[in-house]
Amino acid sequence: MKRVLITGACGQIGSELVVHLREALGKENVIATDIKKPSQFVKESDGFHYLDVLNRDELARLVVEFDVDTIFHMAAILSARGEQNPQLAYRVNMQGLMNVLEVAREKGVARVVCPSSIAAFGPDAPKENTPDDTPLNPTTMYGVTKVAGEKLMQYYFLKYALDTRSLRYPGIISSETAPGGGTTDYAVDMYVHAVKGEPYVCYIDRDTPLPFMYMPDAIRAIIELAAADSQRLKRRVYNVHAMRLTPGDIEMSIKKYLPEFQVEYRPDYRQEIAESWPHSIDDHNARTDWGWHPRYDLDAMTRDMIERLKQKHQ
Repeated sequence: MKRVLITGACGQIGSELVVHLREALGKENVIATDIKKPSQFVKESDGFHYLDVLNRDELARLVVEFDVDTIFHMAAILSARGEQNPQLAYRVNMQGLMNVLEVAREKGVARVVCPSSIAAFGPDAPKENTPDDTPLNPTTMYGVTKVAGEKLMQYYFLKYALDTRSLRYPGIISSETAPGGGTTDYAVDMYVHAVKGEPYVCYIDRDTPLPFMYMPDAIRAIIELAAADSQRLKRRVYNVHAMRLTPGDIEMSIKKYLPEFQVEYRPDYRQEIAESWPHSIDDHNARTDWGWHPRYDLDAMTRDMIERLKQKHQ
């Protein structure tokens, strides 16, 4: 990678990805784009450009102007927000990806990296150690677009030899940026409320297990996949996993450090989404092919989250 363009650069993952890639490649070689106003991490003065991923001509202009060789396509409407407006989720997620792939094909971009999600799995997938290859029958529009996106990226690899790479993220927990409408957002909210000394009402049942990953691992995973030797990659999409957690697990971990924290459980429509997803993920292919391995477990994540959030909120 020499010069990269990031869509969705103001999102939960995109904003931290910008920071890490700028440190690695230099600010001038990371073109951050989003339809939203830049955040504290992604400043206009550091090479930010407003971009709607549905505007193919503007995307093509930026790719040509900055001689981009790699696109990280992070822009998407997530699961919970997508169920409130599935038509918008389909349009942004599918047409946005198609625009990125077509611009990459036409303008000679070497590589497109776009994350998928555990939302690609449905109720008929194995709940424990869900493998890379299993039925993909999601029950959300977000999941539907992720399955279609995986297949579309594979098609461009096979048809046009475009180097497409994807990884299925679990729930992401971050201390730095607010979540953006995903079903697993409760995990971040629990930490924030705990540090502020506020009780939390959780919309997922206490004993519902889901796969999770701490943001530093999530950023490292996508960068390592993007940088991996193409000869080692036997797939276009990989499972990645770190922790199997319930809301109760996170609550008890927080209480080790903030014992006064209180949680009430009132499941809502997001409970059904959570129950359709795996409890844990088999990621041995990622570990074998490109050396993936998480560095954070629950306790290490909780200590780091609380320390960082205290600096922000106290």
